[in-house]
Amino acid sequence: MTSKIVPVIMAGGKGTRLWPLSRSAAPKQFLQILSE
Repeated sequence: MTSKIVPVIMAGGKGTRLWPLSRSAAPKQFLQILSE
């Protein structure tokens, strides 16, 4: 099975649109966007 890696750039700002997923304990850079 071949897995495809799709890069997503989430940079800058406070990440308020991703709240409550993005918070000080879990910054948006470390969020899991897709499930397997």
